[in-house]
Amino acid sequence: LLNRLGDSYIFIMAENKVDMTQVEALHVALQQSFSPDASVRDPAEASIKQLKFVAGATQMLLHITEEKQVQYEVRQAAAIQLKNICRECWVERMSYLGIPLPDYSHSTNPDGTPVKPALLSEDDKVAVRAKLIECLLGEPDKSIRDLMAETVHCIAIHDFPEQWPDLLPVLLQAIGLNADPSQALRVHNALLAMRKVCKRYEYKSREQRGPLNQIVVQSFPLLLPLAQRLSGPGEHSLEAAMMLKQILKIFWSSTQFYLPSGNNADGTASSVPSPALANPSALEPWFEVLKAVLTKSLPEASTGLEPTGQPTTKEERNAWPWWKVKKWAAQIMTRLFSRYGIPNYAEDEVKEFAKYFSQNIAPSFLGPVCETLNLRPSGQFCTDRVVHLCLNFVDLAVELAPTYKLLKPHMDFLLYKVCFPAMCLTEEDIEEFENDPHEFVHKQNSPLADFYDPRMSAITLVTSAVKYRGQDTMQPLLGFLTEILGRYNSTEEAGKNHIEKDCALLMFGSLSEILISKKKYATELEGLMVSSVFPDFNSPVGFLRCRACWMVQRFSEIPWSDDGTHLRNLIQLVLQRLSDPALPVQIEASKALRFLIEVEGADVTLLPVLPQILNEYFRIMNEIGNDEVVAALQVIIDTFGEHIEPHAIALVTQLSSAFKNYVDAGEDDD
Repeated sequence: LLNRLGDSYIFIMAENKVDMTQVEALHVALQQSFSPDASVRDPAEASIKQLKFVAGATQMLLHITEEKQVQYEVRQAAAIQLKNICRECWVERMSYLGIPLPDYSHSTNPDGTPVKPALLSEDDKVAVRAKLIECLLGEPDKSIRDLMAETVHCIAIHDFPEQWPDLLPVLLQAIGLNADPSQALRVHNALLAMRKVCKRYEYKSREQRGPLNQIVVQSFPLLLPLAQRLSGPGEHSLEAAMMLKQILKIFWSSTQFYLPSGNNADGTASSVPSPALANPSALEPWFEVLKAVLTKSLPEASTGLEPTGQPTTKEERNAWPWWKVKKWAAQIMTRLFSRYGIPNYAEDEVKEFAKYFSQNIAPSFLGPVCETLNLRPSGQFCTDRVVHLCLNFVDLAVELAPTYKLLKPHMDFLLYKVCFPAMCLTEEDIEEFENDPHEFVHKQNSPLADFYDPRMSAITLVTSAVKYRGQDTMQPLLGFLTEILGRYNSTEEAGKNHIEKDCALLMFGSLSEILISKKKYATELEGLMVSSVFPDFNSPVGFLRCRACWMVQRFSEIPWSDDGTHLRNLIQLVLQRLSDPALPVQIEASKALRFLIEVEGADVTLLPVLPQILNEYFRIMNEIGNDEVVAALQVIIDTFGEHIEPHAIALVTQLSSAFKNYVDAGEDDD
């Protein structure tokens, strides 16, 4: 029944049976929640918020979600509400102290007591579990099936396997139909649901992984032949790529922390080593799948070759299923190498497997990895994420003797044809530097860059090559970089390659610790700074001025051989850049000054202009929030504390304002 009271809707379910009249009423409310008319939209939204207190609401939402003839936005809204209700109301939420948590909305009753959280009845749970998987298996729309898959995950957290014992058999039955092309959608969606269930155990301790081990035992014999077929030379469809991606994600969730083991009679994880540890070659068919994926050719759409239809824009390529599959293959390879590739770092129980992996598997991955890294140098496309992961793999391989032996003949290619171009600024970077400096600063200082940016993984690889294999790489690399700087200095202004010079300085700066620690190189650094860095403080090229300030941070500790003139000149150059027209330069200059302050003799130059320095820092802090700028200001205060007193009021005022800005920004983000 639907009662309409004033501007509110109230849904009433009887005996958990879906009444189409009530479903239609809910459909209307969901539809009206999109109305531009607030007098229509607000009551509808208010009634939808109360759905979690209505018996049978989840069944009505599921009915609307699965009905393909319903307006898409309404189906999507129903799927969102279903997911949210199952997440919030499946079990009573408890704190770590065992105290019941209040309702998500933190609403209160008229007497001021907290509203008791809504909980789904057992009848509702049974009905949802019985119907959800079948709805998901037949859903073609990505957004809606992802929402339903997330609902499966929310329920599996609490109910699998005890209250949902038929979940895995149903999924395996659907996957088992993979030989029938007409079942491709159901197979993919079953794999999607299985991945969500596996993800529930991804970060669990070994003792809590019993259900995951059971999934592996029952599903891997079915998944491996399917993965082998989908990664074969004759499979090019997007459906194949999407299914293969889900299989690799299942493999990732099952193996990234522990290799699956068996279970005890009570279903808990067994302490007996996994079959893979007892017989390391058991995983080799999976490794062959990974190599086949990584070496699969993905030609441009203009060639007409399979797989056809590769997009042309970077964003669309990144989302293209075949590139996603390569990303997961590279991610699994790199993760396995990091855990098992270097036996000395492996835990005792996996040392034997690690020895096998390092001697047999890791070297066999190098071919596909290097072949992938050769795509860009040969003029072909490769996503940033895949390049990043492959560079991480090579970084690990440089340290390991069996893999470095194979890499050694190719180090010039890796350093000069792969790493150097990956470290160079792109046209997009320069465009951002000039037209969106705030975003440029954000990206350059993002702590997440280590996890996705090829530039960062290239820097790490170059550093590792010099650190672990310096005898082979140091001299040729320094010669390569010195040649670039010499060529830049001797070239007429119109012909100078500014991007190449910036990258050469980035490489030099990335090796600063190693160069400073070795006397034969440390004595040459003063000349490098004076001839190739000092002039760039006044360069018309903004990103070179920025790089010059960054270089100061890397080489502030070098010994100066003159009477102090170079240090005084350097401080003056950095001070001038505090008021540079380009914001990224101001940021790097403010960070650089922090390092110069601690150099002996710097106070003579800095103290007379301390008020102006503080004003510049205050201005920069007002312009953009940056932790390193604040840290630099703290060093100034600590160093010149007794001289700060006249400026204390302005300082406290500025810091208070900055704190308020951060708080307000945090509220806006929420």
